[in-house]
Amino acid sequence: MTKPSLPDLLHAAVSAVGGTERPGQVAMAEAVAEAIDDNSHRLIQAGTGTGKSLGYLVPALAHGERVVVATATLALQRQLVERDLPRTVEALHPQLRRRPQFAMLKGRSNYLCLHRLHEGAPQDEEDGLFDQFEAAVPTSKLGQDLLRMRDWADETETGDRDDLTPGVSDKAWSQISVSSRECLGATKCAYGAECFAEAARERAKLADVVVTNHALLAIDAIEGAPVLPQHEVLIVDEAHELVSRVTGVATGELTPGQVNRAVKRAAKLVDEKTADALQTASETFERVMELALPGRLEQIPEDLGYALMSLRDSARNVISEIGATRDKSIHDEDAVRKQALAAVESIHGVAERITNGSEYDVVWYERHDRFGATLRVAPLSVSGLLREKLFEDRSVVLTSATLKLGGDFNGVAASLGLSAEGVEGDDVPVWRGLDVGSPFDYPKQGILYVAKHLATPGREGTRGDMMDELAELIEAAGGRTLGLFSSMRGAKAAAEELRGRLDNPILLQGEETLGELIKSFAADPKTCLFGTLSLWQGVDVPGPSCQLVVMDRIPFPRPDDPLMSARQKSVEEHGGNGFMAVAATHAALLMAQGAGRLVRASGDRGVVAVLDPRLATARYGSFLRATLPDFWYTTDRNQARRSLAAIDATAKADGK
Repeated sequence: MTKPSLPDLLHAAVSAVGGTERPGQVAMAEAVAEAIDDNSHRLIQAGTGTGKSLGYLVPALAHGERVVVATATLALQRQLVERDLPRTVEALHPQLRRRPQFAMLKGRSNYLCLHRLHEGAPQDEEDGLFDQFEAAVPTSKLGQDLLRMRDWADETETGDRDDLTPGVSDKAWSQISVSSRECLGATKCAYGAECFAEAARERAKLADVVVTNHALLAIDAIEGAPVLPQHEVLIVDEAHELVSRVTGVATGELTPGQVNRAVKRAAKLVDEKTADALQTASETFERVMELALPGRLEQIPEDLGYALMSLRDSARNVISEIGATRDKSIHDEDAVRKQALAAVESIHGVAERITNGSEYDVVWYERHDRFGATLRVAPLSVSGLLREKLFEDRSVVLTSATLKLGGDFNGVAASLGLSAEGVEGDDVPVWRGLDVGSPFDYPKQGILYVAKHLATPGREGTRGDMMDELAELIEAAGGRTLGLFSSMRGAKAAAEELRGRLDNPILLQGEETLGELIKSFAADPKTCLFGTLSLWQGVDVPGPSCQLVVMDRIPFPRPDDPLMSARQKSVEEHGGNGFMAVAATHAALLMAQGAGRLVRASGDRGVVAVLDPRLATARYGSFLRATLPDFWYTTDRNQARRSLAAIDATAKADGK
């Protein structure tokens, strides 16, 4: 039987999802097929509207090797598993003569734990476990969520947190879930045969395509013990997010509350002397943290160093002893012991890591008004880890709408541990970049307006001229505005000011769930939505409700961000340009994502307004502009307002 051609397969899949075949999608599919065939790596930039999920799924399914697809957002995971994969598999079946299986796999804490549900959650103040449902106050939000989750547990087939709607708080979910460290293991657990997490793993082992998230991919790489099934092809979608997600997984933290809870969990499982030593270390650490000031610790202060060594040593003794004693008076002793061990091991690991003091780690204090001080440690870079763990023994395709920063792939490639494109050598993964463009006509569909006449934004204080400009733009657009702010404080200040000035409803992130806010924004063209980071990347509102996207300033990292400033300094010490490699690259990525909110469909029209003159006047402005979609560019404020008014008039004439 002749092998079906890739164009025929792609045509069948695109027809099945009701889409339109695009040249960029065809080019992408061919590049993915080539990478899989010759076991090489690709970075592929595919603009919004390309149909990139089919661009990689079709060649991957056609090849027949096991594929892992890792994404950053829940929305894309759902789209793949609930829409794209089922339709594509059915569409390709007549030509492939097989139906590839697919499955979703997440970290263990994303699944309901039946043991925790039926036997109880750990209670810090007393021995053993307690029945959180008996203790729940039905009138409280937490109590209502717990009771709702208990009912859901009888209905759910997956036990996946993301299938519970409406969702619940992290605190509520923690009552019925466990981390991989806390899990008893299927063979030791009374509920092992029914375990949702184990069932998901078994489905993944049998699947041809496993859809997961960046965090689990990072855990699989960092921890050494394989979590994902063996696979020949890895596709990383939303790849611009990968470095920050891997950094998040590789970051450790210690708080006095966390240490205190571990002490209470371990106290009754070890002898009094061992427990007292951990208690004393905990109190010493708490006293040090009370005086902690936010910022990077280039050297570990003597008092903190002593407290961490005490924590490390006393935690090690608890870990050694905790497995050697038994106490039949404790209800469900194995679970209590495992919970305590996980809590103490976590503290030991972070305390030892900071005490050992690697030059490749950054350590800093954070302080939160409500929760007090936190001690954090994160890798200076994850590029070496990614180079070593990601690109070995498999073909890797990384794709996103924003991978070319300043006009080429090399910035993103460097963050992934790759050399410049075309460089070959021992232990250097060879890769090729491809920009398949976008089906949208950006110069005709959008305008990039830079408010060159405004004052350069300072670190503090309100920007009166910026508020005036923002109000005028919103009025010209008739609402229809997505306001992207570099800080929550800026978003709140703008919302408060303009609610007093304009008749348009202004929604503010945090005042309702993100899903509800986006739904309300999309439903009423007069409405504006203001917010910060998650809006820069998470809003997909095609049509006339979003015809003006405003960025209040270039979103450089805060100068006092310990990790970013440490990375910048490291680049400079090695002879590079730290500002361009770290701060400008970070800003370029966010701005490209933010500007991408404007044109989501072929009929969309609008303006991206950047209220920061540095985009037009600073030397790095051209680097940032080269990263944005190729909109028609102007610094003429009157031109911007006239265009917005015309777009608003057209939408109103169309009854929108």
